Amino acid sequence: MPSVDIIDLSNQKVGSVELADAVFGAKINEALLYEAVRHHLACARRGTAKTKTRHEVAGSGKKLWRQKGTGRARMGSIRSPLWRHGGTTHGPQPRDYSYHLPRKMQLGALRSALSAKLRDGELRVVSDFKLAEAKTKAMRGTLDTLEAKRTASCSFRAAIWRASSWSPAVK
Repeated sequence: MPSVDIIDLSNQKVGSVELADAVFGAKINEALLYEAVRHHLACARRGTAKTKTRHEVAGSGKKLWRQKGTGRARMGSIRSPLWRHGGTTHGPQPRDYSYHLPRKMQLGALRSALSAKLRDGELRVVSDFKLAEAKTKAMRGTLDTLEAKRTASCSFRAAIWRASSWSPAVK
């Protein structure tokens, strides 16, 4: 079974904990990690790109000149996509980019990510994460002491969430 050291807020080892093989000893599946990241990014897309079609562009609905007898090409609308300031043909419309990723794939990707973090030595367990005050400056100082550049916090304390919510290094 894999194990990881438990550290305190002064970055000193205070013990170790055994981790489950089913979660932290799993085979790393690169394709599954790719799909999970792709799913996350697709769900985060706003999908608000839009262009105006010929019926949405400002302009009159009047026929510009008569059909026959002028020598010019026939033309029915000033909003035609062929003309300057006309509508866009087959342009982007608002849509939802999100899709469903099966739960077993999501859990498999999480196992792969946790196993990769453990393998690379990027997983740390802090024994008692308490701050003197719920301030971002205090949180940043604590993370600097722990030598943590990018952090994923799994704490449910309101003070820790409040102190880390504005920090770009903490997710």
